[in-house]
Amino acid sequence: MWENHTEKVEVVNPVTLNLECAWTGDNKRLPNITGYWTKDGQTIESSYSNTQLFSIMSEEDLGTYSCIFGPKAKVDFILAAPYLGEMRDKPIVSYVGDSVVMICKMDEKKSKPINWNWYKHNGTSKEKIEVDSPGHRYKITKDEKKTKLVVHNLTESDSGVYFCGAVYGIGTSMGHMQLRVITYFEPLKPFLGILVEVLVLVAVILLYEKTGSKKENQSENAVADGHMGTARQRKV
Repeated sequence: MWENHTEKVEVVNPVTLNLECAWTGDNKRLPNITGYWTKDGQTIESSYSNTQLFSIMSEEDLGTYSCIFGPKAKVDFILAAPYLGEMRDKPIVSYVGDSVVMICKMDEKKSKPINWNWYKHNGTSKEKIEVDSPGHRYKITKDEKKTKLVVHNLTESDSGVYFCGAVYGIGTSMGHMQLRVITYFEPLKPFLGILVEVLVLVAVILLYEKTGSKKENQSENAVADGHMGTARQRKV
């Protein structure tokens, strides 16, 4: 029987790991089988062994290490810095001129980071947010497992994707959230659209009634003029 297994390995600091995998399938069908290793799908040379030593020294060394026994039989070791807690999946909506608070936190059972950083996506890359930026609109607070970013005096240009990074010795674990800054009139736009439609409809009705009334008056005047002409002829 072919089997796949996945194991998550949390890495906080640079470390040398001894990864080991063993075939748990049908030993009679595949006796003394030896696996080979890959990293993120790329074969590691000279790695035909069920036990392999890996030096995880930087963020680039993190990833998925797999011991391959066959097309449908492997063991995956996912090496990563501690994942952030659940992030907000819906945009944060705030108004121009107001302030907003964005929060990132690490699960209580996870290792605490050595630092926290905040970034804003500028369209092509992540730009680090500095609290001493012009205008002093940003404030960042950092606890052991939680950080807050406060943005004061919001403008529409503050809309976008923000990233928080929990910094560990081996690398940074990232989370993101979206901020949408709107004016106070924006929620009224649907109602204003309906109001405009109603006003246009009322204007059309009034114009129609005015035109109909004018035609009716012209018709009555024409009839009256006809009666007066007849009366003159009889008098003569």
